[in-house]
Parts: sequence; C-alpha cells; structure tokens
Amino acid sequence: MKTICRGLVMALIGFFCSGILVAQHRVELVPYGDMNQWVDRQIKESGVIGGQVKHVYEIAPTAVVTGDKAYTNLGGSPWATSNVMAKVAGITKTNTSVFPEKRGDGFCARLDTRMESVKVLGLVNITVLAAGSVFTGTIHEPIKSTKNPNKMLQTGIPFTKKPIALQLDYKVKLADNENRIRATGFSKITNVAGRDYPTLTLYLQKRWEDASGNIYAKRVATLVHYFYGSTEWVDRATFEIWYGDITQHSGYKPHMMRLGATENYTVNSKGESVPIHEVAWGNEEDVPTHLYLQFSSSHGGAYIGSPGNSLWIDNVKVVY
Repeated sequence: MKTICRGLVMALIGFFCSGILVAQHRVELVPYGDMNQWVDRQIKESGVIGGQVKHVYEIAPTAVVTGDKAYTNLGGSPWATSNVMAKVAGITKTNTSVFPEKRGDGFCARLDTRMESVKVLGLVNITVLAAGSVFTGTIHEPIKSTKNPNKMLQTGIPFTKKPIALQLDYKVKLADNENRIRATGFSKITNVAGRDYPTLTLYLQKRWEDASGNIYAKRVATLVHYFYGSTEWVDRATFEIWYGDITQHSGYKPHMMRLGATENYTVNSKGESVPIHEVAWGNEEDVPTHLYLQFSSSHGGAYIGSPGNSLWIDNVKVVY
C-alpha cells in the first residue's frame, strides 16, 4: 500500500511538472535559491597577464569584496560555484563561468561552458575547458593546480530531511557541436565523442567516518537529469527524487550515477580532504546526513564539454 500511495503522489507531481504543485505538498526554497543575492569579488590578476580587475561572483548576501582573498561561503549560503581564484607559479588568475543575470524584478544564475587560458612566456602555458557549475558545498581556495580538481571541493552540506522532488525554473542553450573537447591545461586538446548536455544531480547520502579518517556513505536517494535540448524559460519544473537502489527503477538509465560513478571529496574530522566512498544503497530506514545538489553546463566531468553550452537556473526549491 505504501508503494502504491507513493507512486500516486509522484504521478500527481509529474502531471504538474510545469505548473503549480497541488496544495498538499510543502515547497521550500533552498537558502539563496532565488538567485537574487550575489557577492561581487573584485580581484586584480597578476601584472604579467594584464593586471586587470576581474569580477568573480558567488551566491550569498549582496556584497562587494576586493582583493585576492580566499573565499569561504558567506551569510550561511550553502552554494559554491566554479568561479575561483587560482595562484599558479606565483600568478594570480581567476575563472568566472557562473554569472548573475537580470530576470524580471530579480536575478537568475547563468552557467557557461568556456575556455580559459593563462600564457606567460617561460613560466606557464595553460588552456583549460571550464564548465559553469553551482553546487552545495565549498571550494578550497586558492587553486594551485589543475590536477585532481575534485580534491579542491568539499561536496555536500548537512541535511536530514527526505524530500520527494526538486523544483526550479530553467533555460537551456546547447552549443552547435556534435562532439565535445577535453582540455586539461597540460596535454593536447582532444575530441570526445558525443554531444554535451547540461545536468542536474542530487544525492542524499548517509555518511560516516572510521577511526583512520576515511569517509563512507550510503546513497539514500538520487536525482540525475540531462537537459537534452535548447529551451526558453520553463517555470516550476519538478523532478522526482528516487530512493533506494535506483538501478531497479523502471526509468533507470546508465548515466544516472551508479554507486561510486564519480569521485567526490569532503573534509574529515582531521581536517583532511578525502574521497567519499559510496559503499551501498540506502533503504527506507536510513536517514540522510548530507545533501549534494549540483547544476552544471556540461556533463562529462572536469575539463570536458562544448564551449557555448549554457544553463540558466532560478527559484530552486525542494518539495515534501
């Protein structure tokens, strides 16, 4: 009976996926999920690469921060972005691939996939592909290398609830390329087969730490969605969150993130950045400890994508 009732609830949500949810569902805005407040970090890059002041944006209480200071989330914001400050070989360089953009009386977030280069004769010559990404967590600044970028992220925030869906407004523009590229900064730029798609990923995890500082997790719930076509604004789109072993779900597809499909990191009790080892699917009794929610303008992982892809997001909410 419980399974039948839950199926009925999700069918109703699917029916209203582009409109207002039925009244009995509680809808809560993720903190700062209306994308109306932004920090403008104004950072002067090193003189050898032009010495320009660049704007590096973060989703947090409205403020202007000047200087090349490492950023930590302000005002209790759960959001980090792929906008970062790097210091490589003594050179201060920024990347901005997430931008505030005017929408109605407020703002939305625009996520772009783009190329970023640092070239100084005799010192450094790096060209990387940077996808726009917004996620719950933090980044360990300054970035000092393009190696193992996931280790620079603390993915996920404490969270113990069990929502049934995620709701948001979105818009998509796909690049006109049949294949993607891979540009890591230290190797030849190569082609990667297949089109590039913006993505939405949500994990609810139950994490724990052993005596050696290793972090393990059960995957309690999952939502993975690829945006397969360009669209104008779609308001109040609603996406179901699946609980338990999603490989047994009738709608499961291989890209929907099997256990351990990606290597995410967090900081353990010793202050070390360590990988999160997903070891099992959760069950109905498991209560999550962390929420990892990510939006990205490209789906292929670090340094892979198609320049010109863009994803706009606004009014990010959870549904109970």
